[in-house]
Amino acid sequence: MSNPPYPQHPAAPPQRTAVALLSGGLDSTLAVKLMLEQGIRVVALNFTSPFCTCTSKSSGCKSEAVRVAQEFNIPITVKNKGIDYLEIVRAPRFGYGKGLNPCIDCRIFLLQKAGEFLRETGADFVITGEVLGQRPMSQRRDALLRIEQESGLAGLILRPLSARHFEPTIPENEGWVDREKLLAIEGRSRKEQIQLAEELDLGNYPCPAGGCMLTEPLFVPKLKDLFEQCDQLEMFDIKLLKTGRHFRLSPRHKLVLGRDERENDLLAAVARPEDTVLLWQDGTGPCGLLTGPEDPAVLDLAAALLLHHTKATPREESRVLVRHNGHEKTVSRMNDLEREAVTALRL
Repeated sequence: MSNPPYPQHPAAPPQRTAVALLSGGLDSTLAVKLMLEQGIRVVALNFTSPFCTCTSKSSGCKSEAVRVAQEFNIPITVKNKGIDYLEIVRAPRFGYGKGLNPCIDCRIFLLQKAGEFLRETGADFVITGEVLGQRPMSQRRDALLRIEQESGLAGLILRPLSARHFEPTIPENEGWVDREKLLAIEGRSRKEQIQLAEELDLGNYPCPAGGCMLTEPLFVPKLKDLFEQCDQLEMFDIKLLKTGRHFRLSPRHKLVLGRDERENDLLAAVARPEDTVLLWQDGTGPCGLLTGPEDPAVLDLAAALLLHHTKATPREESRVLVRHNGHEKTVSRMNDLEREAVTALRL
């Protein structure tokens, strides 16, 4: 007589994986924590932006995102927003906010990239820290639904902080996550998020949100000028916008003057062989970086602008050291540029 078969136990359901858009801010950190609490495996995806106000080598959104990922013991991939992103900023399908901020197009771009990453990694869905009504342009209900459709991820984007304000997503309907443990936060106040961080024992939580230079009144005119005068964008041009005083000398020429020693050193360091570096030879002052093809008239105007920002004696000639393509020369120029002319050229 054969032995009776061992009792059969149902196989445990597979662990589901979520791609998290982890910005390094409080909201996305909480979204990740809520998923981990439900047993979801999370892989983080962070994007660095050339327009983030808190990005640097040692601090800012990227390092905060990496720190959070390390604290949660989850893998993280950091990607740069490249030239394709700059073209979206130049000509967004869904328009700008108050500045040159294409918030809807930006979210579509990020989620499309997240969708590519989801397919590459075999993950099941995407999570974000978005909160209904928190941002006036991209987090309205109609905007969030449009972004979801345009991204190609309809039904696969879960927003744990505001999920109960929306129809259940595929992860909820399939039972991968428990909808009852998701939240219904709404609006611009972050009191609920801060309280939740304390409840979840996130004592060292990151800043609530980073800033975007595309909304800053002093930055926007410089970027507009670049879009108008430059057919082919390069990251060098964007990085240069963040440094110094900018002057448009012709459609093809721009002068940047350093405002302090740090900026002077930076301009001298980033100058390409085809750029022209100008320095006041008779004293200390700003470093000038002139972009564009060689033109004696433009060089003369650039030297005059440089001298205007030094202690060179008005109405007297001074010497300006000019470096271009590995060669140096000295030119003499009268320090006679009127303030009105300087103001007219400044961006």
